[in-house]
Amino acid sequence: MTNVGNRFQRARSFVREYTAGVHSRDLQRLFRQDASEAYQVLTRDQPAVPPDAEGLRAFFRRTKILFLGLSYTLSPPRRLLFALAVVLALMGGCEMRVWLNGHRIQLDASRGVLLLSILLLVFLLALELVDRIRVRDELEVARELQGQILPGAAPVLPGYHFAHSYQTANEVGGDYYGFHLLPDGRLVLVAGDASGHGIAAGLLMVIAHATIDLAAGLDPRPEKVAPLVNKAIGSAGGNRAFFTLFYGLLEPVTGRMDYLCAGHPFPLLRRAGGTVVELGRGALPLGVRPTIEPQPDTATLEPGDLLLLYSDGLPEQVRPGTGEAFGFDRVRRLVEAGGSAEELHRRIVDAFGAFVGESPRGDDVSLVVVERVPAPVG
Repeated sequence: MTNVGNRFQRARSFVREYTAGVHSRDLQRLFRQDASEAYQVLTRDQPAVPPDAEGLRAFFRRTKILFLGLSYTLSPPRRLLFALAVVLALMGGCEMRVWLNGHRIQLDASRGVLLLSILLLVFLLALELVDRIRVRDELEVARELQGQILPGAAPVLPGYHFAHSYQTANEVGGDYYGFHLLPDGRLVLVAGDASGHGIAAGLLMVIAHATIDLAAGLDPRPEKVAPLVNKAIGSAGGNRAFFTLFYGLLEPVTGRMDYLCAGHPFPLLRRAGGTVVELGRGALPLGVRPTIEPQPDTATLEPGDLLLLYSDGLPEQVRPGTGEAFGFDRVRRLVEAGGSAEELHRRIVDAFGAFVGESPRGDDVSLVVVERVPAPVG
């Protein structure tokens, strides 16, 4: 009885460990949302089912499209193996009859054929998982490199407080922000967003970071930095790549900030009195045109002011099932409430988390809050 009890406990522990982290909502999403997304991805290069197809005809057409879509995601040898496994699975459900010298011989090889089909599918799954693990490892390296580029801590600047965060939709994101403290005491504030997602966007972000870092060291004025970034993005990214940019050059003592906004969401500047103004004018993202003639603007951060830099992943996030976007108006209302840099940052992060819930993020989200601390009274 003791051995039976120990085996039962081990089996129970294994089941508990194997199913750890599984929730009913995850299972529901697996069959409702994930299955639908998988079908769309696998069949996007296949001809659509005719709108007049109904019943069994539509079912068989969708099955054929799904089979072909799944097959052509595999390499030719794996594709052949997959087709063989499917054929064997179909054969496993049929009885085989052979006539020999006028006698009927019935062969029941269904179990062996089905087992062979399952083994082939498991083998294919293992091969695909190995490829996925290798890609995941490469993405992890890219994510670590990106983490080294993004600021780990805010700069220490007398009279100013900072709060910032970054959430990626994928392992590697295209959002970028940074603080560059120049030798003369001025501070470069940067926020950007590369087109697309994943590794391609991450590569554009790295190119933009390297160019901004180099250009700011040569001449940090916005009208000098932006053309160099535009040229670098246009040369490296091709016709479909672009990079939105907010670039500000802050003089800490006076609060004067010369800035340029190219296709990026306009930062929100909350005055100490409670009014909120947008910083920026309409401009194309960098990399869209071969040459640009940037028109920088100037603003002054007074004591008690708050400046919010954010990417479009914040207002454009849509609540699943409703179509409701987080929205620019909601962002503005959160900024109007004021507070310290840390309080405003936390308020936005909490509101966004409550809005999205457990749903996946549709885009990267980056936040930077700059507060010019009021002078102490007395």
